[in-house]
Amino acid sequence: MHPRDILLGAQAAASMLPVCDHYSGVESRMRKSLQLQAEMSEEFGTCVFDVTLDCEDGAPVGGETEHAALVTELALSAPPGARVGVRVHPVDHPAFAADVAQIAGKAGARLSHIMIPKVESVDDVALAEKALLSAHPAGLPLHVLIESPAAVQRAFDIAAHPRVQSLSFGLMDFVSAHAGAIPAEGMGINGQFSHPLVLRAKLEIASAAHAFGKVPSHCVVTEFNDTEAMRMAAGRAAREFGYTRMWSIHPSQIRPILAAFAPDEAQIETAAAILLAAAQADWAPISFANALHDRASYRHFWYVLERAHATGRALPSEVARWF
Repeated sequence: MHPRDILLGAQAAASMLPVCDHYSGVESRMRKSLQLQAEMSEEFGTCVFDVTLDCEDGAPVGGETEHAALVTELALSAPPGARVGVRVHPVDHPAFAADVAQIAGKAGARLSHIMIPKVESVDDVALAEKALLSAHPAGLPLHVLIESPAAVQRAFDIAAHPRVQSLSFGLMDFVSAHAGAIPAEGMGINGQFSHPLVLRAKLEIASAAHAFGKVPSHCVVTEFNDTEAMRMAAGRAAREFGYTRMWSIHPSQIRPILAAFAPDEAQIETAAAILLAAAQADWAPISFANALHDRASYRHFWYVLERAHATGRALPSEVARWF
């Protein structure tokens, strides 16, 4: 049996998502994003980031139908192996049903997921699922965007829905929803890691996602020209807040996200050595470097190797065969 099946069991069916989710909504940027995805997939040997084509912020007012048609065309033209998602309008927006009917109905087989913004409750997820299955009966994973205090309070119910694959935090709308109680700095690189209400929301969303085996996706960093700020934010999201994925809104943010979420060489070597020893012992408990390891720790180290593979890191040849 494959180590994934031995260690994860039924959870093995839920494959790890790329650590970066890159958003674009303007035609020229959407086309460049898809091209960059193909180039970096060749460079790293795997698809290291998703491209999510944006209808919510990308479509001009009054031009929603035309924009949905463009997004459909781009999704259908993506090369084999591409991972392309679409952010549609919220479920209460007049363009929502048409978005889903057009895009999922014509390009559903080429999409990796559909992002539903401004989800307030599990009822919104149910509405989105109904529209999706009507347009594309085979279904698709739904990613949901949590953007208000009420939605944060319901995050566990939302994460429990079987169609939901990932929860994202909508920082800017969350801050705005507090009617000025959180200062504007809460949307910036420093405030989003210091204001207690923002920190609480991040932790609640990450906890809800992990409680149900879903992927928590960290919010944007708007200072896209500040590479050091991006590295700091991505590093803290990965190490301190339990996020395993992060939004990018500019191509310059993709590589810092990959670097921050990837395990380092020492972590990869340790994980490989422990798992190889475990396999030799038929996954029974072992002693390694004077410490006991069993299937609980084996699962942790398997995730390290999966994350290394997902971020294009080199794996020792003895474990590379598992991928």
